[in-house]
Amino acid sequence: MDDPIEISNFKFKNSEVRISINRSQPEIKLGGITVGPFEEGREYRVKFWIAQELSRAGIVNIKDEDMINAVKLYKIHWTERVQPVKRISSLTEHFYPLLRFRISQLRSEAMKKPEKLRDYENFVKLSQDILNSRLKKIILLASSTEKTAGITQNLTIEEKWLYERLTKIIEHWRRRILSLGEER
Repeated sequence: MDDPIEISNFKFKNSEVRISINRSQPEIKLGGITVGPFEEGREYRVKFWIAQELSRAGIVNIKDEDMINAVKLYKIHWTERVQPVKRISSLTEHFYPLLRFRISQLRSEAMKKPEKLRDYENFVKLSQDILNSRLKKIILLASSTEKTAGITQNLTIEEKWLYERLTKIIEHWRRRILSLGEER
């Protein structure tokens, strides 16, 4: 598995989230794993993929503190915009998988309830702004000839992969451009 997005998704789906139980439930087998029993009104920690399946069945709610909502996204957007051009703010480890998950949730809600369409569109627009802002900064950092220690410290796994690929491509391109006049 060399794809950083797939690696990130795998890690995210196997990370723990908090759930609250909507109704008591005896043990359940999910993908060969036994979970539960669950007691109504209590909170538990389970892997995200388990929480997602239990949520689809209406048994649990995934706690909002573990997810990205509009308020959190606005804060991230604001922070990213006020950072200097060569600085990238840190994000949670699973930011992009959480973002994709929330966009998917909002899309589903908007399809069921047209009044939710504006929430979905605003969330996607903010997400794109954050992505574009970070992408511009990553390109700038990758093309810089001054590499400082910790330059990738605040990048997510997906962004580090992109930064490393861009750096190699840009350095190769620079060497080729500057060596054209040399004898071969």
